[in-house]
Amino acid sequence: MKKLIMMAAAALLFVAPAAQAQRVNQEAIRAKLAKSDADIADAKKSAKAATWISRGKAYLDAASEPTRNIFAGMEAPMLKLAVGDALSMQQETLNGTQFDVLVYPYFKAYVRDGKLAAWWQTREVGDNLIDEAIAAYAKAYELDPKSAPKIKDGLKQISDFCSQVGNSHLDLGNSKLAAEAYAKAYEAQSVPAFGGADPELLFYAGYLETVNGANDPASFVLGADYLKRAIEQGYDGEDGVSYYYLFHCYYGQKDADRANLQKAKQALLDGMAKYPQSERLIDGLMSLYTAEEGVGDPADLIAMIEEAIARDPQNVDMWFGRGRIYAALKNHDECIASFRRVTELNPEGFDGWFWTGWFHIEKGNALNDALNEKPWTGEAAYNEELKAVNAVYMQAVPWLEKALELKPDDLNTVDYLKSLSFRLRDEEGMMDKYNKYNALLQSLQQ
Repeated sequence: MKKLIMMAAAALLFVAPAAQAQRVNQEAIRAKLAKSDADIADAKKSAKAATWISRGKAYLDAASEPTRNIFAGMEAPMLKLAVGDALSMQQETLNGTQFDVLVYPYFKAYVRDGKLAAWWQTREVGDNLIDEAIAAYAKAYELDPKSAPKIKDGLKQISDFCSQVGNSHLDLGNSKLAAEAYAKAYEAQSVPAFGGADPELLFYAGYLETVNGANDPASFVLGADYLKRAIEQGYDGEDGVSYYYLFHCYYGQKDADRANLQKAKQALLDGMAKYPQSERLIDGLMSLYTAEEGVGDPADLIAMIEEAIARDPQNVDMWFGRGRIYAALKNHDECIASFRRVTELNPEGFDGWFWTGWFHIEKGNALNDALNEKPWTGEAAYNEELKAVNAVYMQAVPWLEKALELKPDDLNTVDYLKSLSFRLRDEEGMMDKYNKYNALLQSLQQ
């Protein structure tokens, strides 16, 4: 009973008789906007940068007023003090997470574990407020470039506000609205007074439009535009991920125009030229070549990477990419040879040793599957072939042990060594290794 009473009391913090509702003084805000409209209609006032700076501030204030007193992480009781009582409360599950949703006149607050996690502004005081604010600051700079510091401050406030909106929608899984917010943040930074926009904002807008493409194919068109511009401005993302999502944007438009298949292919090839080790890009090319007839032959990838290595044989990334391509082609021997070369070129690098060991395991798994699919020819023949399979597994051990030496706390490496040594426990010394790595894994997991 005590628990139920406490839960009821907590609910009252959210929803109570409307003694204090959210207050947004629409009349006062609209009066300020009307005054600004009158000021720019006045020939004398509209010639002054200060008039347009004031207009930019007024329009940003109007856009941000409904949520200006809230922030992510604020405690639920503080939320009530800041904006008053909610009109209602409901529960929603988004992205697998359950929220208490407090409905206010201008926004919905998403509360989790007693704290504001995100919000969704559902109503605006006026139309095109952020667009008007950006345009006002751009006009101010046009009239008086010397006012750039003040103008930049205003533009930064707009960009920060839009980024915050984008972050909130991202947390709620609203990919389209988040993309629009990040694109608007970039637009604010694109005014010359700002001194240079961050292309990462374009990347996020493009990525989120790509995600939304499953719901609306038009998003693929916008996503491609944002991602191309991000790349042009030097933002490739980790391992060329901008090229990967650009590929998806073009591929998503293939039914509208088959020429987009070639654009999708070119996006991946452009990315591979810069990031030959990228698993995403290699997988994208393999998927494209095998799913779409006539687009390309997987063997072309081999020729491409071999030519690149011939030009730069000491390039570790190229050998890494070669290994990834042969892995996708299920050519385990060439894959392993590539990663062995990686270890020769970079003997202190963990990845080369780990992946050489890992692909020995993959080769062993493939041989084991083939063995189990063979017709039964007798125990002696089976044991002889099993011995050969285990010999391949055994080759993985020293590579993984060297990887562990370079990175002693890597759980994956320890786990693989534990599993391998258990499988090979009848081989000399392997049971001791199993006990060693089993104990180490348990200690690392504590």
